[in-house]
Amino acid sequence: MLDFNNKSILITGGTGSLGKALTRHILKKYPEIRRLIIFSRDEQKQFQMAQEFTTQEHPQIRFFIGDVRDKERLIRAFQDIDYVIHAAAMKHVHIAEYNPDECIKTNIGGAENVVDACLKTNVKRVVALSTDKACAPINLYGATKLTSDKLFIAANNIKGKNSIRFSVVRYGNVMGSNGSVIPFFINKKKEEGKLPITDPNMTRFNISLKGGVDMVMYALENAWGGELYVPKIPSYKIMDIAEAIGPECEKPIVGIRPGEKVHEEMITPSDSFYTYDLGKYYAILPTTHMWDLKEYLNMFNAIRVPQGFSYNSENNSEWETVEGLRRLIKEHVDISFKL
Repeated sequence: MLDFNNKSILITGGTGSLGKALTRHILKKYPEIRRLIIFSRDEQKQFQMAQEFTTQEHPQIRFFIGDVRDKERLIRAFQDIDYVIHAAAMKHVHIAEYNPDECIKTNIGGAENVVDACLKTNVKRVVALSTDKACAPINLYGATKLTSDKLFIAANNIKGKNSIRFSVVRYGNVMGSNGSVIPFFINKKKEEGKLPITDPNMTRFNISLKGGVDMVMYALENAWGGELYVPKIPSYKIMDIAEAIGPECEKPIVGIRPGEKVHEEMITPSDSFYTYDLGKYYAILPTTHMWDLKEYLNMFNAIRVPQGFSYNSENNSEWETVEGLRRLIKEHVDISFKL
């Protein structure tokens, strides 16, 4: 078990929903952490976050303005950093479809820069955040994140004698995160009394911010290098989310947006040849690795999934109910939400 006290952690895209949740978790659990650096390009979000996490209360925290497109700035920021959590990305599917070159520069070019900067400094471990949209992608965002995943996994093959470990975590919709459907529906209910439905058959995976934080920390502590972790989480139906939030609201069908899937995937049948059940998580192991597979499987009691196994939001065995969603919304998104 890693002890992050007296260590330094940097989070790219640290002003996002998960970045703030990670910051809260790390500062609470590891009060003797040496430095926690929030690296992002949004000055206003940094200013707002600094009001919540003040240097008077948390003298370890630092806010660095910078863009993952700028490798020199990353190299400067990564000096004396032990662990990097890479959360920076362009994430909105329809915006990426309309601005593909910008998405590529951030999600692929930025990933390359983070890998290079980590190899040039003394970073010990790196966890990159992925998305279910990177699995069998049909949109540009998913394709760029799949490429990013491959870059981080392959980085383990080019590290030479460096002891650094790169791994990836992939999960579905984070409940209550910026831009997600739940706060969108809550606002639409208040403003218009209507909840626009893209497709009534749509399903999505669901994970809380705490679940996302726990998964990142698990990967940071346990990865041997090259793993792509997938959580075992429930799915929900878009109509159940709408019913949970606004049973009295109109629910017009507006059609899916460019690049959007009806159902999301996290493990395809083609992945099953390299996928192992670790208990709480699945791990898609790299085809090339620098460690002993038998030793790894014994260490984590890993069991290979059946050939042809797949994991998607439509065929999931665990589902959120309307009542359960209402409780989760009150707990994780809006404490004033009426059950």
